[in-house]
Parts: sequence; C-alpha cells; structure tokens
Amino acid sequence: MTDKRNDFDPKAYNPTFEWGFLAPKYWGTWIGVLLSVPLSLLPLGFHKWLSHQVARKLAKKKRGATHNIRVNLSLCFPKLNEQQREELVYKTLYTAGVFMLRFGLLSLRSPQWLQRQCHFKNEHYLKQSKDKGENVILLVPHSWAIDIPAVLLASQGLPVSAMAKKQKNPVTDWLMHRQRVQYGGRVYERSGGIKPFIKSIKDGYLGYYLPDQDHGAELSEFVDFFATTKATLPGLTKLAKLSKAKVIPTFASIDPDNGHYTIEFMPPLELQETEIADARAMNEAIEHFVGAQPQQYMWILRLLRTQEDGSNPYRKLRNNA
Repeated sequence: MTDKRNDFDPKAYNPTFEWGFLAPKYWGTWIGVLLSVPLSLLPLGFHKWLSHQVARKLAKKKRGATHNIRVNLSLCFPKLNEQQREELVYKTLYTAGVFMLRFGLLSLRSPQWLQRQCHFKNEHYLKQSKDKGENVILLVPHSWAIDIPAVLLASQGLPVSAMAKKQKNPVTDWLMHRQRVQYGGRVYERSGGIKPFIKSIKDGYLGYYLPDQDHGAELSEFVDFFATTKATLPGLTKLAKLSKAKVIPTFASIDPDNGHYTIEFMPPLELQETEIADARAMNEAIEHFVGAQPQQYMWILRLLRTQEDGSNPYRKLRNNA
C-alpha cells in the first residue's frame, strides 16, 4: 500500500492508552499478555502439544464452555452419536487452542508473514465486486479465526469497517482494538448506532458484519439453523440496500496441522423480500461453511439461548445431565 489513507473518524471507537491501565487490578491482565508473547513465538509443534493437553482436559468438563458446545452440537447435529459428538467437542477445543496460542503473532510478525500464512479460496467473488467499484459487506460467521480476514485485507490495502461490543476489561479492549486496526480500518461501537457504519461502507470500506449471535426474540426471526431453529437477526437486505453494497459471505479457518489460515468466499447473496427469508439466507451461508468443518466454529457461544417457547436449552440440558 503506497497511498496514505486517513482512517480516523471521530464517530468511530478509538480507545487510547490510559495510565490507569497500570493499576494493580489490571496486573493480572498484563502478566497474561507478557506470558503470551514468548508462548506465541514457540514452535507450532509445542502449540499442538499444549492444545491437545488442554483440550483433552476441558472436554471432560460438564459445565461452562464445554457444556455450551455439547448443547449446540446435540441440537444442530442430532444424527451424530455420542462418540461422534464427543470427538467434535475435542476437535473444537483443540482447534481453538492452536489458534489462540498463535494469536499474538498477528502483531508480532510482519504483514508479509501474515500474507504468506493465508490462502484465499474463491477470492474472485470479492475481486470482481471491487474491480467494478461496488460497495461490499462481508458476512463473517464466528469462527475461531474471525479476526484474520479483517487484519489481512487491511494489510493489503482493503480497509475494513466493523461494529464491535466494548470489552468489560479496558486493557483487553484497548489491546484488541490496536490489533484489529494495526494496518488500518475502523471499528464502531454498537451502542453508537448503525449510521456511521453504513457511511463508511459508502466511503469504500469493506463492511464486516457478524450475523450469528443471539440478540433476543424481539429483534429476531425464528428460522432454521442446521437441524434446529435459531433466533436470527434479520435486516441484512435492508443494510445492503442502504449502503448500496453486495453481501459476500466470508469464512476464516485455521489448519492446526500447519498453522495456516484459509479465507473462503461465497457468491454474493441475493437480496430477499421478507425478513424471514433474509434471516434464513444468512443461516444458509453459515451452514455452508460450518457444515464442512464444524470444529472451526465458536460453539462455545450460547447461540440457541432464545427459544420460541421461552425455554433455555443450556439450563434444561444441564439439569438433565
């Protein structure tokens, strides 16, 4: 990238370092950060070994994140037997472990290193839209490697505009933000509304849209999601029309065997006439990506917390365990 681009936007979320971050209550956070630096620089073989040890122990737990994984898998893939689901629980935790142990390398290594670690699949879908001068929204499901496309594309001169929720820990929040925008781009806090995000897309930024978290019944439509039903946020078609953008589903994954990343694109989604069809189109895109490699997905999230009958499957299945 040779042209100097000013990514500053007063309406964007721009946290800065504060001396209060050095207070004793944050020392634990800083110790964790300092330990993660040398850890991330260790060989991939060590990362794989440590991830295996941790994943094997976590997979035996009956509560917390492991419980969420089991509930999600049991509802989404009921045809899998218990042994198959337990194998997928382990693979999910192992994949997450390798990714997180190497996460610090995004800041410690050069953009050239990152670009060598990444492989594009069906990149022509994005390239065709950009060559035509079209605005683009990337529909990005919550895989473990969800931050990779934003950082990589920005390093190639394609800045990303995203919406994110502020972290409770201000030190973690500041560090994560610095990593996300290290090569350019903008992040908008969700509480600030969607208008600045739409304007940034019209200004040529790639919109980074995360579609799959549970936002409650009032804001959602209940549509199919794998073998179950999920409260899904509609409105992507409206967002695409307002920003005059193409919506390109995008999925990032990591190969634990070699530490390389793959960023896969789908053809642009067709705009839908109803909110139910709009929500279902998003879930179909997620199913396309996740169905092929479910261990890459953040099944630790309570994706199915909101049910039409008011029940909570995570509480219900824990009580029945």
